[in-house]
Amino acid sequence: MTEHHQRPVLGIIGGSGLYQIDGLEEVRWEKVASPWGEPSDELLFGTLDGIQLVFLPRHGRGHRFSPSTINYRANIDALKRAGVTDIVSLSAVGSFHEHLTPGTFVIVDQFIDRTFAREKSFYGTGMVAHVSMAHPVNARLGDWCEAACRSADIPMQRGGTYLVMEGPQFSTLAESNLYRQWGCDVIGMTNMPEAKLAREAEMPYCTVAMVTDYDCWHPDHDNVAVDAIIQVLLNNADKARQLVRTVAGRMSERPAVCPSGDDRALETALITHADARDPVLLEKLDAVAGRLLKEEA
Repeated sequence: MTEHHQRPVLGIIGGSGLYQIDGLEEVRWEKVASPWGEPSDELLFGTLDGIQLVFLPRHGRGHRFSPSTINYRANIDALKRAGVTDIVSLSAVGSFHEHLTPGTFVIVDQFIDRTFAREKSFYGTGMVAHVSMAHPVNARLGDWCEAACRSADIPMQRGGTYLVMEGPQFSTLAESNLYRQWGCDVIGMTNMPEAKLAREAEMPYCTVAMVTDYDCWHPDHDNVAVDAIIQVLLNNADKARQLVRTVAGRMSERPAVCPSGDDRALETALITHADARDPVLLEKLDAVAGRLLKEEA
């Protein structure tokens, strides 16, 4: 087995402006069909200094989908079918700490999932799987994102807990104070079940949470407003693109087998006996579980 992955592909999930990177070549939009339904949008393929990148606008171009109506399963499946090996997810979040000011990037390492209206697994009746989510974020990608922030002088914090709420409404004051008592660092609406599905698809995943506001707990700041969030994101767009560019430059170092085991997560997760498996579900799993299912065939 070679030391480095022979065909590393970096997938980026985030806002539509992230792919406007100087030097991105061979750019094309392509529709990738998924048996799990329609992804948020076409995928944008491109190469940057010889490394293939695939971008997915999470909410669709023009922000068509709310956090609750995004088809997370189709999005992850489409990225897998496109050959993506690793995912960096960028998203807007509110801060639960004074020191995490708007404009700060938080490289999250834990989640609390409070969503309730979303399909959260590729697996179910006829093919049951239980993947570990003890460490939901890939440490190697986190290291690369941290180094990218430091090299670009982006204010950042390594580590933190992301509370994922259902939305689309923002928090009540009581909820905001409760989540602070729980020890959460930031709050957002999109990274679950995204991170869980990436693990089920054996794709190393890392979240870069971009702070836009203080939710509603801070007595000296206004309640969350969409126009303020958008303004902060626009102000940080160049920094986000610089991070993507720098992380893409590290993909040539991508190990053939990730030391974390994230790209082998299903090896200890599939539990349904071969004779009891649903062939219809297995057909839908041909991409996300294809590596293991082909080995078992």
